[in-house]
Parts: sequence; structure tokens; C-alpha cells
Amino acid sequence: MNFSSAFSRALRCLGLLVTLLPLGLRAQNIGSTPGSVAGTLLDNSNGQPLSFASVVLLRAQDSTFVSGGQTGENGAFHLEKVGLGHYLVRATVLGYKPLRKAVTLTPAAPDAQLGTVKLLSTTTQLAGVTVQGERAAVVDNLDKKVINVEKDLSSVGGTAVNVLQNVPSVSVDQSGAVSMRGSSNITVLIDGKPSGAANGGTGTRLEQIPASAIEKVEVVTNPSARYDAAGSGGVINIILKKQRKDGWNGQAMATLGTADKYNTSLSLNRHRGKANLFGSYNARDDRYRQQNNVDQTVVLDNQTILLHQEGRGQRHSSSHNGRLGLDYTISPEQSLSFTAEPQLNNGLNTATQQALLNGVAQQNTQRVTEDVKTLDMSTDYRRTWAQHKGRELTANLGYTNLWATVVVGQQLTSNSVPEPEWKQDLGVRLQAVYNQIDYTHPLDSTSRVDLGLKGQWQTNDGTYDYLLQNTDQPWNYARIDSRSVAYNFQEYLQAGYATYQLQRGKWSYQGGVRAEYTRTQGNVKGGQGAFNLNYLNLFPSATVVRTLPGDQRVQVSYARRLNRPNFMQLLAFPLYQDQRSYRLGDPSLRPEYINAFELGHQVSMGGASLSTTVFYRQTNNAIQRLREVDEEATRLNGAAGVVTAELNRNFGQTRSYGLEMNLNQPLAKWWRLTASGSLFRNTVTALANTEASRSNMTGTARLMNSFTPLPKLDVQVTGTYRAAVITPQGRLLPQGGVEVALRQKLFNDRAALTLRVSDILNTQRQRIEAFGDNGYRATYLNKYETRVGYLGFSWYFGSNKPPKKIESAPQGGGGGFGG
Repeated sequence: MNFSSAFSRALRCLGLLVTLLPLGLRAQNIGSTPGSVAGTLLDNSNGQPLSFASVVLLRAQDSTFVSGGQTGENGAFHLEKVGLGHYLVRATVLGYKPLRKAVTLTPAAPDAQLGTVKLLSTTTQLAGVTVQGERAAVVDNLDKKVINVEKDLSSVGGTAVNVLQNVPSVSVDQSGAVSMRGSSNITVLIDGKPSGAANGGTGTRLEQIPASAIEKVEVVTNPSARYDAAGSGGVINIILKKQRKDGWNGQAMATLGTADKYNTSLSLNRHRGKANLFGSYNARDDRYRQQNNVDQTVVLDNQTILLHQEGRGQRHSSSHNGRLGLDYTISPEQSLSFTAEPQLNNGLNTATQQALLNGVAQQNTQRVTEDVKTLDMSTDYRRTWAQHKGRELTANLGYTNLWATVVVGQQLTSNSVPEPEWKQDLGVRLQAVYNQIDYTHPLDSTSRVDLGLKGQWQTNDGTYDYLLQNTDQPWNYARIDSRSVAYNFQEYLQAGYATYQLQRGKWSYQGGVRAEYTRTQGNVKGGQGAFNLNYLNLFPSATVVRTLPGDQRVQVSYARRLNRPNFMQLLAFPLYQDQRSYRLGDPSLRPEYINAFELGHQVSMGGASLSTTVFYRQTNNAIQRLREVDEEATRLNGAAGVVTAELNRNFGQTRSYGLEMNLNQPLAKWWRLTASGSLFRNTVTALANTEASRSNMTGTARLMNSFTPLPKLDVQVTGTYRAAVITPQGRLLPQGGVEVALRQKLFNDRAALTLRVSDILNTQRQRIEAFGDNGYRATYLNKYETRVGYLGFSWYFGSNKPPKKIESAPQGGGGGFGG
């Protein structure tokens, strides 16, 4: 890309931001009049200023909103251009009793100076964790961890992938794959609803969620019966922001990344009376480079076949994601919410692979185009009872519609002679409907019952056309009927649960059971492998918690889980990744079942906190991924080389047990250290009785240092490491990286400038060693573009301000600075 093109893209990004700024400024300047209200909020106990407190001005006669803002770092606020009249000043900050003060602005005294106002501190008990003054970064509830990511890295221009990189118990590799404690079979929810982020689910994927839209992340390593039973590794629930501050609020951002990476976004919120209207728009245009090396050896028909392959490629993706919603308060006890999220995603991946097969040079070129359109809609209802505190009824109805077209083109050149190009043209139409009802009924002040029902139905109809180039007419492609298929997949899920929770002194108990019925059916039309699966299972869970002296807590829990095979694992048609490898589903695949145990301990020591967990996970009928040599295809392939198939099989039992620790420690007023890590042993059952089961000790580590050298400057340095992990046929070699980020607040905290470099040492890469039958040995090296420099600018209007912690920039596979 030349300089003029890059400069043009940069101008477009900045042009959009300039376009958005007047909208924010206009929202702030409505109703320009001469009066003002000012004051300073302090902590009553120590006289420290209360930064970022919310201050609103209401009309005295009807409490309608007039003006609002936040206190600065010195606790001061100043509401300007207010008309004359009678008002009520309301100031709130988490952990303190709210301020309510009447003021009157007259022609003789148009400016109200409240002077110094001291607020009384309150203490809130959250499931054994004491929070005073502000919301804690991590809150341990009875059955989950809640990570308030606004107090950590909420990536400017980034995605949910970046947010999860700094969440305890969660690991994200360079390709964006998410795992928990070594397991990638996790369930990802968005606002408690199904997503397409894991297990072949429907709806939004992680890379489609702007990080700036995320309020908090719930991590459930050992889910109770309230949660779906799917996901052997646990549940991640991403909670999106819903601004409820009075008046107009919002944020506009533009981010530039090295080597052609651009992102702009706008979020707006308007809250008045019973209605809260919110919306956002996010546009991305990214290019990422990658390279890979493959070495394979196989013995077939007493002949040794040697293959060395080197490839380079580029992934270009663009997306437009919107979100529009309305919250309406019917009454103090009832509310309705409506949300619609349209998404457009396009991609172009190109790659060239140079191969040396038994001394013969070959070249393979690949071109993949993607066009994906998604529409998610949902309606939520909430009902509470003022006379019965804690009693609550919630209901949700959602719908997802996805259209996708993916075309994979391949062409092989051997001895400088190009063969006809062939294409795989895949069309997908997916629809899903889901509904859920949850009811909480307190029996008394120490016990409660939770009940719920859920239904989910999805259908996926698709076509797979194999097209071959006409040698006489290169622009014309003929459909090969014998290698083209159409498929149909349907899955219906019905579930119900009941849990009981009891607190007796220092003891807390929670127990429950979930029943799930699943019907999965599908077939490849004109091919092999129809399937019709029906199974009903019970999934018990239990948790016991004991509080100890010195702000400590011990917790033990058990849960039974399952992992259902998704439609790509079940449908029996080959999907070629290149000329020599393909993926094939297996209709005989069945769910795997998991028994998970945890023993945890939490302790708070002044400003520090330490969490330790011992865990054990046993998986029966395990689904394991294999790579086999397709002997018949290899013989037919002739000079083109070895053909391998990626398959999934149920076999044996896997076990994983280990220790996980999380430490949050302030080292000085300007320096905080956050460390987390896990050490665990994986055991994989052998494929055949003639082989031995394999195990290894592995683990992950993350160390994050946050510095505030100046009042408006934040610096963060983060290092990650993952040790080697065994697989059924080999192992994943270790990998790690370091990133640095800085953020400077500007214009009286109305703006922020962020600079970030990811994988600054350029060490993140995926390395795999594999073995198999027929003397098969292989090594794979994939290096994505992970070293990237990002520069982001954010403008906040209304009562929005930059978070107190540094904001990171995007990742999406890496990028820039010579990656």
C-alpha cells in the first residue's frame, strides 16, 4: 500500500471523528443560559477528593433533567449555562451516601457556589468481598467471578478478544482462540444469551464485539445448574454496556494501526424519564500478514514421501457492526428492553505456498472470499416486587438470522505448468430462535429458590459446490455434481433447572439440578452420513462456602457438564483447506461428559487480594481431533503429494488437574501488580490398546504492571506465557509475549490519546509437532502478524469520561512493526 493511499485512509478516519465531535458538543450545549452551579466533593473521613462522581441538576417541581457532569480528579464540578429557577443538585458515587441539595438561581445571584461538600462513606458486602469507595476490579460471587473490565484494559478500537486476554482463568492465543485451563470447549454468552464464539454456536463472534462496548465479564469455571450444561471448560458471559446516565452521553473513537489497520466507532445514549435509548456503530478495516512452514514425512507402499512447504498470506477483513436498543420502565417494578444488532462482515484471504516434494518444486495459490451478514434481535422483560425484596422474574426471546457465502479457490503449479483452478463455493443460511424464563423466590432473608426454563431451536441449510476451471475458457467454471453436496442440520434443545441457596451463619450452600433434552438431526443430501440423535441428561451441581476470620473464604464445588459436537464435526463432507489437507465430519460422533471439582480459597489483606483454586476435570467419551493420511487420495494425487484428513473421534478418557492462583497487589500509590497463573497436568488416552496413554505438566502465566507516573498518564506492561501442551498425536510447543501501552488524558478529561505495541518482542507463534500411522511425522509453524503499533484517540461527551485505568488498543491477529 503506497503512502498516498495510507494518508487517504488516515484522513477518512480522522474525518469521521471530526464529524462526530460536533454531535457531542451540541449535546452538551443545548439550552445555553447564564447561570451556574459549582462545588467540590470530598470524603468525610479523610478529606480526599471524590473523582468522577456523577452530578446532575434536576428541576425542583418535576425532577426533570437539566444538566449533568462528573467531578474532576480534584473532586470539583461546575455546571454552566443553567437558567434561573429552583433546582435540586444530586451527586452520587459508588460507596458513598448520595448528596441531595436544593439551590435557587436568581437575577441577583445567578451562580450557586456550594463550596466543599463532604460525603459519608458506606460499606457494601458482596458475597464475602468487601467493597468500599468504588467497585472492585474482581468480585468473587458464590458461583462466578465478575471482572469489571472498565477498571482494566478496555481496548480503544479493539475487540472482545483483547478484553479476555487480561481476564483470570482465560487464555487467548495469537489466532484468537479462547480456552480456560487448557480446554477450548467453553460456552460464550453475550448478555446471558447464546453467541457464535465457541462450539459452533450462532450469532455474534468475539472479534465482532468492540471492546469499548463491554462493561464486565463473568467467568464461571464450574457452572451451577442455572447455566447451560454445554461447555466442558466453563462459561464466559460478556456483559455489554448500557448507559443509564441522564441526558446525552457518548464516546467517539478513531484508531490507526501499523500496516493498514483502521477502526472508528461511535456510541450514544439518551436517558430521559422512563425511556433509555442507546446505540452504537463500529467500522473496522484490517490487514494481517502470516507465514507458515510445514515438514511432513510418511511411508506409503514402501516409499518415503518427504514434503517441505513454505507459505505466505494476507487476511483482509472489513466489518460494519451496529447496535440499537431501547429500555423502557413500565413501572417501578416492571421494565422492557428491545435490542437489534445488524452486522456485515467481508473478508479476502490470499496465500501462496511453495513446496518441495521429493525434490520436485511446486506452488499452490489460494484465494478465499467471505461475505457474512448477521441480524440478532432480542426482547427482555423484568418484573420485581417491592413488598418482597429479592423476588424477580425475567424473560427473554431472541432471534438470529445469518447469511454467508464463502468461496475457496485453489490452483497448483508443478514443474512450471499450472493446472486448472478449482473452487469450493459454500452457501450457509442459519436461523435460530431461543427463549428463557428465570424466577427467583426468596423464602426468607437467608434462603431462596431459583427456577428456570429454556428452549432453543436452530436450523442450518447449506450448499457445497465443487467448481472446476474450463481449460479452453479460463473464465468459465463447471460444477462437478459428483463432488458437490447440499446439507441440512437441525438442533432442538429444551432445558429446565431448579436450585436452592441457603446461608447459615458463616456457611453458605447452593445445590441444584438441570435437565436437558437435545434432538440433533441432519444429512448430506446425495452423500453419506444421515444422523438423528436424541438424548436426555441430568446435570447436578453443588457449592459449599465457609467464611473464615481475617476476611477469608473457602469454597468447594462440583458440576456435571457435557460437550455436544457441532454441525461441522457431524456433517460428512470434505472441506479442503488446501490441495493436500481437508476436514471431514463424522455423523457417529457423540457428546462427551465431564465431571468437574473445585476447591478454592480467597483472602483480602489490606489493598491486596489472593485467590487460589485446586481443580480436577474428568472427561468421558472424549472428542479428540486427529490427523490421518488419506492413503487412497495420496495415491491418486500422484506428484501432488501427501493428502491428510482432519477428523474428530470419541475415544477414551482425559483427565486434567492442577492449581490456579490470582494476585492483585499494590506496590506503591503509583504502581499496581496483577499476577495470575495455573499449573496443571493433562492426561490423554491412547488411540489404540497397543499404545500408552500420555500426560504432561503444563501451565499458563500472566504478569501485568500498571503505573501512574503522572496524574493524567497511565502506563501498562503485560507479559504472558503458555507452556507446552500435549495432544492425542503430538504437542503444542510453548509460546509467550510482552505488550506495552500508554494513555494520556487530554482537554480536562474530555479526551484520551492511547499508544500501544502488542507482542513487542515478536515472539508469539504457533508450533505443532504431530505423529501418526504409516510413519507419519510432521511439524507445523504458523506465525501471524502479532507485533503491531496502535495510536487511538477518544472523545467523551456528556458525563462520560475515560476509565481510571489505561485503555489498550486492538488486536485481531496481531500486526505491524515488522511482524
